[in-house]
Amino acid sequence: MLSDVSTRHVPWSPEVASETIWAHVAQRGPLLPVLHALQETFGYVDPRAVPLVAKALNLSRADVHGVLTFYSDLRSTPPGKMRVQVCRGEACQSVGGHALAEHATSSLRVDFGGTTADGSITLDEVFCLGNCALGPTVTVDGRLHGRVRAAELDRLVRDGAVSSSGNSGELA
Repeated sequence: MLSDVSTRHVPWSPEVASETIWAHVAQRGPLLPVLHALQETFGYVDPRAVPLVAKALNLSRADVHGVLTFYSDLRSTPPGKMRVQVCRGEACQSVGGHALAEHATSSLRVDFGGTTADGSITLDEVFCLGNCALGPTVTVDGRLHGRVRAAELDRLVRDGAVSSSGNSGELA
């Protein structure tokens, strides 16, 4: 599990993007593998990559953009240093997930799919983390946590921020 998701990403460059794209063009149905590879490389699919992907795969920019914006796992903006996912599936909702989701958006002052103003935390919703018996469930930088309540989420985010930045800042 990664404690600081941003450490594995490289800064955007068209040269690295082209290398990444061309490494996957020979695959069958290459569009999704290419987009996932770009996201793995940069942390997101920069909109400047869309024409590069379109040209390499002989697709329209609209086709590439449509797939990029359709899948919620793909993002077109840089992620925060920390990623928090809150399960919104029915099992988690039935044991307090809705209240936890409201607390997360309120305390972090960001909607799902967004990143805090300081770029420190990206908040995402997912619709099952496969931990249904221990809901409500969240992940913080890929680490799974069950039976999470508001105070526990605050602690996880605070502890995650401390471990990735080295200081004890408050929630955004």
